[in-house]
Amino acid sequence: MKSGFVNIVGKPNAGKSTLLNALLGEKLSIVSSKVQTTRHRIRAFLSGDDYQIVFSDTPGVIEPKYKLHEKMMSAVHASMEDADVCLFLADARDAIEDIQATIESLKVKIPLILVLNKMDLIKSGDLAEKISSLKTIQGVNKLIAISAKQKLHLDQLTSTIIALLPEGQAYYDKDELTDLPTKFFASEIIREKIFELYEEELPYQTTVMIAKFEEKLTLIKITADIIVHRESQKAIILGAKGSKIKELGTRSRLELEKFLDSKVFLELFVKVRDNWRNNDLYLKEYGYN
Repeated sequence: MKSGFVNIVGKPNAGKSTLLNALLGEKLSIVSSKVQTTRHRIRAFLSGDDYQIVFSDTPGVIEPKYKLHEKMMSAVHASMEDADVCLFLADARDAIEDIQATIESLKVKIPLILVLNKMDLIKSGDLAEKISSLKTIQGVNKLIAISAKQKLHLDQLTSTIIALLPEGQAYYDKDELTDLPTKFFASEIIREKIFELYEEELPYQTTVMIAKFEEKLTLIKITADIIVHRESQKAIILGAKGSKIKELGTRSRLELEKFLDSKVFLELFVKVRDNWRNNDLYLKEYGYN
């Protein structure tokens, strides 16, 4: 039996969440075409007859601009301290120098698999040349090219991970997928729909808190607070005569019903918390510890 902890790190929009979802065959991490969608460290389990991989999907590696970013980067660095293997995900189109610089900045002390994602978006000759150059980076134990979206070479990646894991018993039951509470994923689903529906900087200045999560006989009742940090943003979230928040509610409810396999009654409220991204008390309240 092989078992261990594998942390997925990389720059924003490299495809970390898409990869985790593809490996699990379930959608646990929210996905957006916008960068920096993932804010929390999301733990998920992939179990087989003779292995269990405990994955952590982490926020993209960035230079912090405010306290929320600092909390996100703390999650990335903390993930390195309790892992057996590091999965560094890079866009196959990224410059070799950028990939190398980011890997070196992380100061990884555990076995590292360099994964070039989106291989389907680069010419095969260019990919082969890039692989040849990247193999020489110090600290890289294995290098694999994949496409998480197209699900190319994922079996090879899984086998490579298992080979690097220590022997040991499973940490979680085989039928478990995560140790995070259901209401965490409810808030993430609503936040994903905010990224889909609203433009520019607004999704980055917004977070979601589940105020109530009640399982009734015939449905699940969810009340969620959408937190913004300016009064003008509240008006944008609501839209003309509440049209935008109504659409947000509909999109979120449909996705929640699919995820929870249940009818959902969803209430959304918008609250203004001035400059919440730089306030330690608000950040702690919203789960950014």
